[in-house]
Amino acid sequence: MNPQPLYTELIFKTSRSGGAGGQNVNKVSSKVELIFDVAKSTQFTAEQKETIFIKLANRIDNEGLLHLQCDETRSQLKNKEIVVERLINLLETALKPVKKRKPSKPSKSSIRKRLENKKKLSDKKDTRRFKLD
Repeated sequence: MNPQPLYTELIFKTSRSGGAGGQNVNKVSSKVELIFDVAKSTQFTAEQKETIFIKLANRIDNEGLLHLQCDETRSQLKNKEIVVERLINLLETALKPVKKRKPSKPSKSSIRKRLENKKKLSDKKDTRRFKLD
């Protein structure tokens, strides 16, 4: 996925970040919130959008907007880079096709061991039985 055309569809909001940072916290809006409108995106096909909506349902609000935020660093630019990277990773993992499970067969030795154990247990329980002859 090429992030360049994706940039035009992203909305960034900045705000003051909490936590450590001294006076910097009070002056600089370093927290970055990224908003991406999945439904209006021109980067994805209808099937891809549907997949994104299904797999990222817990991150998408009622209006179809995907919200991500970052306030890890004191630099707004670094936070912007981090949040864009998160978005790209999130979209790539959502669009990655799920591998189909190939059912495996139990090995011959495991089948043999299972049957031997069943036979031993059966014999043990047989010897416990009260017999009237």
